[in-house]
Amino acid sequence: MTQVAISSKYQIVIPSEIRKRLNIKSGQKLQILVKDGIMTLVPDRSLESLRGFVQGIDIRGYREEEDRL
Repeated sequence: MTQVAISSKYQIVIPSEIRKRLNIKSGQKLQILVKDGIMTLVPDRSLESLRGFVQGIDIRGYREEEDRL
């Protein structure tokens, strides 16, 4: 697990290994999700970049049979 510090201006630096792995660029926006005292940063993705990402996904066991018609 990677540890970061909060600056006096309440800023953090995302380590380069994480930025590279998640392909995070300078100026990119992140969503902050908070649940049960845990903060999660989620990179914003454009709708265009999400096009087709679920193509071919197996939905068996996740949806009701009548929803698949």
